[in-house]
Amino acid sequence: MEKNIYDFKVKNAGGQDYPLAGLRGKVVLIVNVASKCGFTPQYEGLELLYKKYAAAGLVVLGFPCTQFGNQEPGTNEEIQNFCRLNYGVTFPVMGKLEVNGPGADPLYVYLKKTAPGILGSEAIKWNFTKFLVDRSGNVLARYASATKPEALAPDLEKALTPSPLKAGNR
Repeated sequence: MEKNIYDFKVKNAGGQDYPLAGLRGKVVLIVNVASKCGFTPQYEGLELLYKKYAAAGLVVLGFPCTQFGNQEPGTNEEIQNFCRLNYGVTFPVMGKLEVNGPGADPLYVYLKKTAPGILGSEAIKWNFTKFLVDRSGNVLARYASATKPEALAPDLEKALTPSPLKAGNR
C-alpha cells in the first residue's frame, strides 16, 4: 500500500498527468465536486479558504465526479468554465474521475481506506466530501458533504502551523 498522496498521479482538466509529489510540503484539501448539486455553492467557501491560506501553503484540489445523481454531466472544459464564471474558482479543478466502485481512481481508493467515514464506511456518500492532508502527504481528516468549508478553518490553521520541532535542528 502507498505511504501517502505523493505516490499518486491524477489527470488535470487537460488530461495530462498531475503528480501529487509536486505538492510536497503543502497542506492539501481534496474535494470531490459537482456543478449541479445542492452543495455546489461550497465552491465559494472553498475558494475563500484557498485565497486566505494559499500563501501559508494550502492547496485545494477539486475532483469533478458524476457518480451521484449525474450532477456533473459536463466535459472537463465545461466544468472549468462553470467554476471560473460562477464562483471565481482559481484553485485547481482536475479532470473528471470516479470515487467509488471498480472504476474508482487509485487516489480515492487510498483516501477512503486511510480515512473511512462514519461507522468505518469507506464509500464516498455524496459530492463535496473533503479530505485534509498534511505537509507530509498524510491524511489528517475526512469531512462529510454537509460540512461547510469555513468550518474547516481551525483544522487548516493547525495543519498550516509549522511544528516547533521542525523549526530547529533538534
